[in-house]
Amino acid sequence: MKTIENRNMGKVKANDTIRVHYTGKLTDGQVFDSSLERDPLEVTLGQGALIPGFEKGLIDMQVNENKTITIPKEEAYGEVREELFQKVNKSDLPEEINPEVGMGLVATRPDGSEQQLRVVDVKEEHIVIDANHPLAGQDLIFDLTLVEIK
Repeated sequence: MKTIENRNMGKVKANDTIRVHYTGKLTDGQVFDSSLERDPLEVTLGQGALIPGFEKGLIDMQVNENKTITIPKEEAYGEVREELFQKVNKSDLPEEINPEVGMGLVATRPDGSEQQLRVVDVKEEHIVIDANHPLAGQDLIFDLTLVEIK
């Protein structure tokens, strides 16, 4: 049986629980998320908690290794899906909401779960909302530093 010290000297493999620092960027260099100012991300691989390309990029990394990966949109949040754009009558919105382009809204589904939406157009009688993930249609770049294999 391996000791914990030997395990930590190994490489990341499927179903491992790991801790990783990351900085996510768009292809133009704009940073959209980073763990550097907070605790590293702790996650168990193989449970669907990460986008596929991020998880693939972690496999075979060693503790303290730094790596930059580029994730094509197909292995990130996918293409922008036109069916996720929807018109909503302004009369269906709560009175206190004054919609503006770029505004984030939250819709509550019948099962009680919430969905993030973004206002993409405002007309006199209706608005257009986008239910795509904000990073859909984008290739992503991540700088990774593996902190620990648990």
